[in-house]
Amino acid sequence: MAGTGNPAPRQPRNPAQRPTPPARPSGSAPAPLRKPPQVLMIKKEDEAAPEPPLAPTAPGPSGAPSAATGPVAVPVRPPAPAAEDDDRFGLQGLEGLTMADLLGPAPDRRGGSARSAGRGPAAAEATPGESPRQARTVDDFDFDEEAFLAALDENAPVGTTGEVVQGVVIGMESDGVYVDIGGKAPGFMPKSECGLGVITNLKERFPKGLPIEVLVTREQNADGMVTISARALALRQSWEKVRQLEKEGKVVQVRVNGFNRGGVTCDLEGLRGFIPRSQLNEGENHEALVGQTLGVAFLEVNAETRKLVLSEKRAATAARFATLVVGQLVEGQVVSIKPYGFFVDLGGVSGLLHQSSITGGALRDLREAFQQGEHLKALITAVDPARGRIALNTALLEGPPGELLIAKDTVMAEAEDRAHRARSLLRQQEQDAG
Repeated sequence: MAGTGNPAPRQPRNPAQRPTPPARPSGSAPAPLRKPPQVLMIKKEDEAAPEPPLAPTAPGPSGAPSAATGPVAVPVRPPAPAAEDDDRFGLQGLEGLTMADLLGPAPDRRGGSARSAGRGPAAAEATPGESPRQARTVDDFDFDEEAFLAALDENAPVGTTGEVVQGVVIGMESDGVYVDIGGKAPGFMPKSECGLGVITNLKERFPKGLPIEVLVTREQNADGMVTISARALALRQSWEKVRQLEKEGKVVQVRVNGFNRGGVTCDLEGLRGFIPRSQLNEGENHEALVGQTLGVAFLEVNAETRKLVLSEKRAATAARFATLVVGQLVEGQVVSIKPYGFFVDLGGVSGLLHQSSITGGALRDLREAFQQGEHLKALITAVDPARGRIALNTALLEGPPGELLIAKDTVMAEAEDRAHRARSLLRQQEQDAG
C-alpha cells in the first residue's frame, strides 16, 4: 500500500539466475575484429624522424575493416651507425694544437708569455669577447731565500725552558717585573721568582733600565710572553758552586739557624743544608749550637733531590787533605795490612800503600817490607779529597830495584834526599801522560 509508508519486502536474488544479454537480431553484420597492440621503440636519435604512415586496410562490405587482411606488420628500422670518438668528444677543435698550447701560456718575469711564439695556428685565434686567462705555474711561488730566513729569525720564539737569557727591566707591577729579553712581548718575572729570600721593595731592587740575567722557566704563550725567574737561576748557580766545593774537598763556614730531633740546619749559598747529630762534635747538646758558626765538609750534594748534607767531623779530615799535595813526603804508621797493601795513618787521614808501589823487587809476602804498627816514610802520588783517598809510594825512594827489602833503614834515613829525585821523576811522568 502506498499510503502505509512500509516498503515492500525485497526478494532475495537467486545466484543461479544471471541476466542474459539480449539476442542479436538475425541478419545483422558481425562485430569487427580488434587490432593487436603495436609496440614501437624510439631511440633518442630517431625522435626527430617522422613516423611512416601505416598502410590502410581494405574495408569490408559494410565499411568495416576486413578480417581477411590480418594484423598490420610493424616496420623495422635499420640500426643507426655508431658515433665516432671525434664526434662524441669534439676533438675536431683540438687538431693542430701542441702540448704547450694545451698547458696555456706561462708568464715570465716581465709578465709576458714564454710560449706565445710556439703556439699553433688554431691556438692563436682568440674567441671574440673572451678575456685572456693566465695559467698558474710554479714560478708564481718563487721567493727570496734570504728574505725567507730573515722572516724565520724575526718570528722565532725567544727563550726555551732552561735557557739563560739577558734582559733589561722595562716595567713593574704589584705582582712582578717585566723584562725585555728581545722577543715580541716582554718576559714576566713573578714576585716570588725575583730572587732568593724575601724581597720587600721591588722598585729598589729592580729599577727601570737595570740589566739582569734570568732563567726561562716557561716558554712563550699565545701572546708571545715568556715566564722568567731570577731565583731559579740563582739556585742553579748555587748548586754548581757547591758541587765544585765538594769536588775540591773544601771546608766551608756555615751559621746554624735551626735544629730538629735529627740534627741542625744551616744556610749555604742560599741553599738549606743539614748536619746530622752523628756528624757534630757536640751532638748531645745540638740545640745550643743555634746561632754559632761551624766549619763543615760535604757528605752529600744532590741538586735533583735537593739534598745538601754536611759534616763537622769530616771537616777535620778535609782540612788535613788541604795540606797534602802530590810529590810530598809524609810519615805515618801502618794500621792495617790487607792482601793488596798497607793502610797508613797520616794524622787524621789514611793513605793506601799498594803492593805494586812498595818496591821494585820481587815481594813474596807484604810482611817482608813492613809490619803492622811500624813507622815509615812515603811519597804521595795521588790525592782525591772528594773520595777521601790518598795513594802512597815507597818504590820511588829506592836506588836499585828491591833495595827496600835488603836495606830498609838506609832507604828511610835518606828519604828526604831521595824524595827530590823522585819528584823530578813524577813531574816527568805527568808530562808524558799529558
